[in-house]
Amino acid sequence: MDSAQSHALTPTAPLADGETVLHSFRADRATYWRDHAWMAAGAMGLGMAILWVIGNPHVWTGAVGGLAAIAIRAGYVASDELGVRWDLTDRRLLGPGGRAVSLRGIKAVNKLGSAVQIVTHGGDKHLIKYQSDGAAARARLERAMAGATG
Repeated sequence: MDSAQSHALTPTAPLADGETVLHSFRADRATYWRDHAWMAAGAMGLGMAILWVIGNPHVWTGAVGGLAAIAIRAGYVASDELGVRWDLTDRRLLGPGGRAVSLRGIKAVNKLGSAVQIVTHGGDKHLIKYQSDGAAARARLERAMAGATG
């Protein structure tokens, strides 16, 4: 696999003869920003708590630092995270960077917040992040696994 394929944000694996894409999972912009707002709130609280515990008289700066850290991260990685696409076919789950998982090779599908985690029988783990309805994404994957043809 060349460098362009390993850094691709969309599936690069070719479809097999007769294989069809059933659904594409894309990151949801509103969910991305909501998740980062929650992370910022947590980072702000944690920053303030740490400063309070160590006796710093300027506890409020922990909130500023926590907010700044998450805001910078959110802005920096938004274009990459929101450009990711996973394709569900009748045989495989195709992901960015050349990832391809046989539906029969999936051991578990877990919901982690707005993400859906795929665990293979071999122990590999993949995240389909920032889904507006993680439960629906999980159900769609489980239905495809039950009807897998290849």
